[in-house]
Amino acid sequence: MNQKKSPLKDKPLRQPGQSVQEELDKILDDKLLPYVIASGIFIAFALREWYIYFYPTSPRPIFFTIFAILAICFTAYSFYRNINNIKNLKQGRDGEKAVGQFLEILREDGCIVFHDIVGDKFNIDHVVVSEKGIYCIETKTYSKPSTGNPRVHFNGQTLRIDGLGGKNEILTQVSAASTWLKNTLKESTGKNFVIRPVILFPGWMVNNENSFKEIWVLEPKAFPNFLKNQNNSITREDKKLAAYHLSRYIRSL
Repeated sequence: MNQKKSPLKDKPLRQPGQSVQEELDKILDDKLLPYVIASGIFIAFALREWYIYFYPTSPRPIFFTIFAILAICFTAYSFYRNINNIKNLKQGRDGEKAVGQFLEILREDGCIVFHDIVGDKFNIDHVVVSEKGIYCIETKTYSKPSTGNPRVHFNGQTLRIDGLGGKNEILTQVSAASTWLKNTLKESTGKNFVIRPVILFPGWMVNNENSFKEIWVLEPKAFPNFLKNQNNSITREDKKLAAYHLSRYIRSL
């Protein structure tokens, strides 16, 4: 009998928000599903014992009922303990998906777009490779206060979000991710590409105070215009080279 193999030669590229979805699935599968299954088993035993109770046997429904109640309590507690984390992960996943779908439009202008690039214990949400440069993009999807006109404020050194306070750790995060991407491309291509760190806040108004020298902090819809106004900084050949090596890295994971 002839052996068969998959017709696909390479792994597919990753999708927007895939790391967040994997983390969400891990919570559901590892922390919640076992309790749900255990509850179902003990409930089934308890129902069986109560059923036997009404027939001429010697049932012991109290024992299984106690275990069923304990299982239900543990399940409810596990859901309660993880509900906020699940909610935040879903919101973050949806934000990355929305931004990723929006960035796909840039392909019409010759840009090459990647999503969810996994590094060492971190991931880069999106990378845009174009002749106008390479952009390392971090998407932050925060809930907004229900009243007022909340905004994101950035002055080039300090990042502050109304209702949430200072968030300078995001600046450190995207800078570190950009450095990692720069080093990764240098190792594989031998070229020293300049990487622009970008933070996008879907659904938020962003106030920038002359702060576009190193890190861009924007609402997603503003990014294409900022990109369009940049001068070409890499050749078409280098754009293809960077994109090729980045795709090979992603497929190797």
